[in-house]
Amino acid sequence: MNGGRRLRAALAGLLTLLVLAGCGYGSERVDTGARVAPKGPKLSVDEVRVGYFPNLTHATALVGVREGFLQKELGGTKLATATFNAGPATVEALTSGSVDLAWMGPSPAINSYTKSGGKSLRIVAGAASRGVRLVVNPDRIRTVADVKGKRIASPQLGNTQDVALLNWISRQGWQVDAASGRGDVSVVRTDNRLAPSAYRSGSIDGAWVPEPTASLLVAEGAKVLLDEADLWPDGQFVITHLVVSQRFLTEHRDVVEAVVRGSVRTNAWINSRPGPAKASANAALRHLTGKELPQKIIDAAWPSLTFTDDPLAGTLGAQAEHAVRAGLMRRPDLTGIYDLHALNTLRAAAGRPAADDAGLGVPRGVAPR
Repeated sequence: MNGGRRLRAALAGLLTLLVLAGCGYGSERVDTGARVAPKGPKLSVDEVRVGYFPNLTHATALVGVREGFLQKELGGTKLATATFNAGPATVEALTSGSVDLAWMGPSPAINSYTKSGGKSLRIVAGAASRGVRLVVNPDRIRTVADVKGKRIASPQLGNTQDVALLNWISRQGWQVDAASGRGDVSVVRTDNRLAPSAYRSGSIDGAWVPEPTASLLVAEGAKVLLDEADLWPDGQFVITHLVVSQRFLTEHRDVVEAVVRGSVRTNAWINSRPGPAKASANAALRHLTGKELPQKIIDAAWPSLTFTDDPLAGTLGAQAEHAVRAGLMRRPDLTGIYDLHALNTLRAAAGRPAADDAGLGVPRGVAPR
C-alpha cells in the first residue's frame, strides 16, 4: 500500500470511529479493568485491536479482557479494545480496519460476508448461545396475538435480534417493512442502553433484546413473553461468535490463533467458575459503562446463557434464511465464512471433537475469495 492509500485508510478508520461514537453505537475505551499488562516476546504485530459489546452475551470478551486470558496468550503484543452497541457498527469498524477481530452476532457477519462477495471476514470460534428474550408490558400484551399493533424495540436495524424479531413477526402472518419498521407491528430500533427508559416512558410496549437488557426490563415490570431458545431445536443457537478480518487473518495468523486460545481459556474458566465469572463480567461492565448490574439482574440473566467455543454453524444458515425472509438480503452464499483450524487444533489437543463448520469452512491452503 502506498503512502496516499495508507493515509486514506487511516482517515477512513478515524472517521468511522468518530461517526460511531457520535451516534452512540461505539467508542474507544482506554480503561477496561484488565489485570494483565503485555509481557514477553511480541507476535507478528505490536498491537491487536478487538471489539465487543458491553452485554452479558459478550461475557467471553468481558471476562477474557479483564482476567487477562487474552493478553497472556498475546505475550508482548498489546491488546487494544473498543465497545459497540450492535453488530452493524462493529462490522463498519472491522471493514475500515479500526478493529482486527470482534465478537459479534451472526446476522451482521452474514450481511458483511455477503455484501463483500466473501472477502470481508471469517468466523474463527464460537462464544455464546441463547440469552435473548421478548419481554413485554403485561398491561398491554398478555398473549402473542396482543403483539400486533404494538411497539416492540430491537437494538439496531439489521442486528441479530432485529432479524430474529422480523422473522418471528413474519411467521405470525403479520407484515412489517424491514427498513422503516412500520407495519402490523412497529419495530422501534432502540439502543440497548436506552431501552429501560423507553419502557418506563411508555414509548415502547416491549423489546426483543439480549441479556442483560431483557432482565433489566423485567426489573422495570416487564414480563417474558418468549425466550428465543424455545424457537430452536435443542434450544441452542449462536448469539455471539469471534470473527476476524480476512486481511488480518492472512497477515497475522499467529495473533488470531493467540486470541482464539485466549477465548477458549476464558470460556473454560467461565463454565468452571460461574460465581467469579459473573463478578468479573460485572466488574468489566462497571469499567466500560460506569455502572455495574444489580446482583439480582445478573443472577436472573446468567442462567439463560450458554458459553461455548462451538460456533454452532448449523444454525447460521437458518439465521441467514431469517434475514432473507425479513427482506434484508437476498439468499447468500456462505461458503468459506468459517476458518476453524485454530479452534479445532486446540480441541484436538484437549481430546475434544472438532467443531463442525456445516460445510461452510475454507480448507487450509485454499486462498480467500
